[in-house]
Amino acid sequence: MILGANPRAQYLACKHEIDQAIQRVLWKGVYILGDEVSGFETEFAEYTGVTFGIGVGNGTDALRIALRACGVGPGDDVITVSHTACATVSAIEQAGARPVLVDIEPDTYTLDPNRLEAAISSGTKAIIPVHLYGHAADISSIMSVAERYGIRVIEDCAQAHGALYRGRRVGSWGHMACFSFYPTKNLGALGDGGMIVTSDPHLAEQARKLREYGWTRGRSCQIPGWNSRLDELQAAVLRVKLLHLDSDNAKRVSIAEKYNVGLAVYKPDLILPTTAPYVKHVYHLYVVRSPVRDSLMDYLNSVGIRVAPHYAVPVHMQPAYLGRSCGGESLPVTEMTAREVLSLPMYPELTDQEIETVIGAVGAFQESIA
Repeated sequence: MILGANPRAQYLACKHEIDQAIQRVLWKGVYILGDEVSGFETEFAEYTGVTFGIGVGNGTDALRIALRACGVGPGDDVITVSHTACATVSAIEQAGARPVLVDIEPDTYTLDPNRLEAAISSGTKAIIPVHLYGHAADISSIMSVAERYGIRVIEDCAQAHGALYRGRRVGSWGHMACFSFYPTKNLGALGDGGMIVTSDPHLAEQARKLREYGWTRGRSCQIPGWNSRLDELQAAVLRVKLLHLDSDNAKRVSIAEKYNVGLAVYKPDLILPTTAPYVKHVYHLYVVRSPVRDSLMDYLNSVGIRVAPHYAVPVHMQPAYLGRSCGGESLPVTEMTAREVLSLPMYPELTDQEIETVIGAVGAFQESIA
């Protein structure tokens, strides 16, 4: 069987280093907000190209806390996309705000800057562009619109650790940015974890308070907050894996290139990923599109290749979020994309033989319906 993602393989690839890091934490006896968390916060902020990192419990909490740090709350609107994990919209509602959903670009599947201005109202307080599948959104165009209206931008970087936009890492463009370290991410923990990054000292301080009850250093609650802390064990693991992130991303790119070559013969019936010229893609997922996606998915799963769509149902069409605002527009690109996308296996430890098996299986299906 070929898995779609394989966190265990990523652990085994640097097992000795991770085991040593875990033992280091266990022997220290400090398990919450100690040297491992502060060290990782500094190292990840430097890697991203910003000044401050604030470790939190998961990526959803990162978004919720970042929104509240930016002053977003009840009565405010936050613009984002519907073609994303539910976490993006869930975090907006957890912050008390109203999600306003706009359509995506047909090639990159990220927020379409040309749709942005029409969705802005007097209640718009923030924009959350999602860097999806490892490909950056057109963040400078989004920032340009946001700055014209005085709106905060919070980047959702949960699927794009290490991706570049015009030579700068994602996470370094907006007023704040949020990362998830869920085990299948390009930089994945051995459990949940998240990070907020920013170069604004006030926003960083607000986020630090909010992640721990609104405390100041003297444990005085200055603002209502939560309990959402990245723990020492996960931070120690992530410090190890951060050292391997660029090389792991390079392996993902190499796998994607092999897919591109092997599957090119099946275009245009099979639509392969597009990379904008100003982006360095890091292939959190390798996503193809097919008008017969469900049949292709069923076939691949039947021959032992685990695949799934990301995402088969847009957020605005899911039962929990029906009736959410779509900026006064329909979302035709989002809905068409959701019907057709399929993620092929993608993780750094995939072997050449496994890659060829996937290509062969996709080819066998395509030829069977030709």
